Amino acid sequence: MLNGIMRRLGGAFSGQPEELQEKAGPATRALINRAFADLGNAPLVDYHAHLLGLGSDGSGAEVNPTMLTWRHPIKRAFAGIFLSAVGVERFEQIDREYTPRLVRLVRGFGHPARIHLLAFDHFYNPDGTVSPERSEFYVPNESVLALAERQPELFVPVVSVHPARRDALAELEKCAARGARFVKWLPSAQGMDPADPRHDPFYRLMSARRMILLTHAGEEKAVKSHDAQALGNPLRLRRPLDLGVRVIVAHCAGMGSNEDMDHPGRQAENFDLFLRMMGEERYRGLLFGDISAATQINRIPGPLLELLRRTELHDRLVNGSDYPLPGINCLIWTSRLARLGLITPEERRALNEVYNCNLLLFDFLLKRALRDPKTGNRFAASVFLENKAL
Repeated sequence: MLNGIMRRLGGAFSGQPEELQEKAGPATRALINRAFADLGNAPLVDYHAHLLGLGSDGSGAEVNPTMLTWRHPIKRAFAGIFLSAVGVERFEQIDREYTPRLVRLVRGFGHPARIHLLAFDHFYNPDGTVSPERSEFYVPNESVLALAERQPELFVPVVSVHPARRDALAELEKCAARGARFVKWLPSAQGMDPADPRHDPFYRLMSARRMILLTHAGEEKAVKSHDAQALGNPLRLRRPLDLGVRVIVAHCAGMGSNEDMDHPGRQAENFDLFLRMMGEERYRGLLFGDISAATQINRIPGPLLELLRRTELHDRLVNGSDYPLPGINCLIWTSRLARLGLITPEERRALNEVYNCNLLLFDFLLKRALRDPKTGNRFAASVFLENKAL
């Protein structure tokens, strides 16, 4: 019974990616054709997808033990929901089955696609030591680097290097030498303060190697944040930006509020702080946002509608699925999106049909179908392709 509940909340699908072609009805086929019609032959690009594992294959990947025991029921249930979202039956299978299933999902697009696959560093204390008990999960850089080297047509490596690591600069150099151009941070869950001047040498090296920082901003819900939501303040990213680092703000900082550091003593929505920075001319060519998670029930309609309406920002937005989150059924309510007029009832039915076979394609098609009910604005086609400024 419990597994059934987790499945309804998580991966509420029964089909396989390869089955979509034969199962898709006329409305679904029409939806797919419209989504690809103006994209040409260029590969789709997903700038934000996670690699996960337990390390049983010798990769070194880790998950905090509290996620795997019913002695911590909330965490264990949460882990079970994630497991169902990636289409894996048991935890001991995840290292063997996670990547092959992701490959099947990508190939199921029927169109070239490249997925930026994220490593995830430990939580580090300010003295440069690892804090295992505060590290929710760990995906080593070698995992994404090796996978991208084996399948460069499908995967782009996004490494994760905590700037407080004693070997941070050496690790960054090593990753850059292997072809990595993107670095992933989740400050509130990993324990780094983007505004800390002690990280300046790290930023200068990133700038010199023309590396891009993909960093979460705004309130964090999916990973335990250790009462450190202030580290997700978008204004804390001024420091790397001012040192010439290109920054992609994950989720466009679309949740929560923080101190308005430009006006001490005031509070402001994180999304509004992100928009303020996007409006500053000095950050043009440096500051970008990804639209991952923008369709989740806890983020609509506010930021999503604003991003659709602000067409002048679209050349600085990139798509990200935040895989495997699109597979968590309780997070994305197509019924709510239809009631808001962001998609039509017919599109909703077609999208649900796609979700049942290919949740990654579902995420892409949903974002391509979205429209502002007042203006009719949609996300520009360029949002779903490689951004040449990165």
